[in-house]
Amino acid sequence: MHWVRFRYNGTEAVGKLDEGTIQVCNGDLFGSPQATGQTLALDGVELLTPCDPSKMICLWNNFHALAAKLEVPEPEEPLYFLKAPNAFLATGQTIRRPKSYDGPVVYEGELGIVIGKTCSAVSEAEAAEHIFGYTCINDVTAAKIISKDPTFAQWARAKSYDTFGVFGPTIATDIDPLACSVVTVLNGQERQNYPLSDMIFPPQRLVSLLSHDMTLMPGDIIACGTSIGVGSMKEPSNSIEVSIEGIGSLSNTFVQ
Repeated sequence: MHWVRFRYNGTEAVGKLDEGTIQVCNGDLFGSPQATGQTLALDGVELLTPCDPSKMICLWNNFHALAAKLEVPEPEEPLYFLKAPNAFLATGQTIRRPKSYDGPVVYEGELGIVIGKTCSAVSEAEAAEHIFGYTCINDVTAAKIISKDPTFAQWARAKSYDTFGVFGPTIATDIDPLACSVVTVLNGQERQNYPLSDMIFPPQRLVSLLSHDMTLMPGDIIACGTSIGVGSMKEPSNSIEVSIEGIGSLSNTFVQ
């Protein structure tokens, strides 16, 4: 099942997407939304981010292949930062260069875990029932900011500029993410194609471990980190697409 959030005639709603048609629903996405009987064409609505998170938790160094390439140790526990809600952006919308920053802007295609119910200090076995589904992420980064000050790594600043937290287009509820791959295409050229089975901390373990650090709320997103193939978007206008089979394609333009 694929869930979307959208705007139609000035009203926001949620619905189930099936082959270009949305079955409109009433109620909270993470409650028990009920079909209204109304259907809409996908190309007749404005897609929003598929949920409205209180926070996005983003992983660093969560793939064996990338750790090996960077020649860094694999972590013993998840390494992460938070991306601010002002950064959130839907598919089809424009990623903008910050006026205060003139360095490289980097794409990172990733899997996103969507939390479905309040989650605190759960076991790995219990974690599955707290996962609502999965989405695509483009974790956009102002790369030069991270190490700009030698006394303090500025992860939150580099990752939280307006429009830098891109996710969508849907939330898929019936997939095995570890059987999928992330494919990132920049200006028509494939730049990333890596298996999610290569994760150091897979989804249920991530949810369990993070829930012992902080309460996870319905709609919160865990960006599972990226692997080999990250790069900067250099053209005046760049098309960037992150695809995961079973979820869909997150497509945006980055304008310098």
